[in-house]
Amino acid sequence: MTRKFDKKIILEDGGEYYGYSFGAEEDKILEIVFNTSMVGYQEILSDPSYTDQAVVMTYPLIGNYGMAAADYETDVPSIGALVVHEYNDEPSNFRSEKTLDEVMKQYGIAGIYGVDTRKINRSIRDFGCRKVMITGADTSLDEGIEKLRNCELPKDAVSRVSCRAPRKIGGAVSGPHVVAIDCGMKHNIVRSLIKRGCQVTVVPWNTTAQDIAAMNPDGIFISNGPGDPTDVPQTVKTIQELIGSYPIFGICLGHQIISLAYGAKTYKLKFGHRGGNHPVKDLETGRIEITSQNHSYAVDTESLRGTPLTVTHRNLLDGTVEGVKCERDRVFSVQYHPESAPGPQDSAHLFDRFVKLMEEDHA
Repeated sequence: MTRKFDKKIILEDGGEYYGYSFGAEEDKILEIVFNTSMVGYQEILSDPSYTDQAVVMTYPLIGNYGMAAADYETDVPSIGALVVHEYNDEPSNFRSEKTLDEVMKQYGIAGIYGVDTRKINRSIRDFGCRKVMITGADTSLDEGIEKLRNCELPKDAVSRVSCRAPRKIGGAVSGPHVVAIDCGMKHNIVRSLIKRGCQVTVVPWNTTAQDIAAMNPDGIFISNGPGDPTDVPQTVKTIQELIGSYPIFGICLGHQIISLAYGAKTYKLKFGHRGGNHPVKDLETGRIEITSQNHSYAVDTESLRGTPLTVTHRNLLDGTVEGVKCERDRVFSVQYHPESAPGPQDSAHLFDRFVKLMEEDHA
């Protein structure tokens, strides 16, 4: 007997995709995006940068190795929904502690499987990321489109996923002290800094420059995070006031915030960059690295003219800016994720570069 569809996706343009429910049951209105990674669905599910988004996985089989406590990128996942072709609820992995379905129910994350993910992904590529409703199969198309038209996606994602108060995390007592501004920071960023002997103090996204200076840091780090970088002018202002006083390193949203702090502009990409196989060229060395990416916005190349920032990296798929630096101010940033888990690891050396800048600053 064929199982009856009990869940569906409704797009703003009237597209409907029927499937089966897993995870949380409640209706969701989100931004639909896709990710091309073949592994790492747990890291994707727990990446705060996916707040308020429905992620369509291009790899067809999801859930087959379960969920392990050590692999989370945040303590409380904030992704909106996961859309997959085939869901496996009987994982085969000695590290697995829960199924994906159990975790999604725990954190209120909606799920739908059995849909034509290739067709959905082509739609996103052709027409861009846009609002989508994940709802029961009996919701009428007219009702769904009406709700989509009347719903504005929130713009306060960073404030919702950032920490609430400063906290110190591990590291060698004699190592460089890094103040990390948490805009939705992944756990592996902190692990990468501690691995290199850093003391890390994580602070909320809206911490002032004066409060950061009072912590006597050796360097400043700005993390990844969800949404439009222009939605966090407080963080941009903080960086403007810290520039020149400390070495500064930014990743993803942090890269965009640094660029805005110098007077550059950002814009929204049609369907963003999300996956673990993006080739990026280091313009200074000529080296090409395979990178992990997750972002909707990019830095406008022309807007960098007249600023002291130099473009250091380019995406080889579409030519977008993937890195900038200001040597005078000891500031650099990249659009991709050098801390990437589960991989690739091509760009991990950027953390060594940051540590070296801090050490040179005290030489």
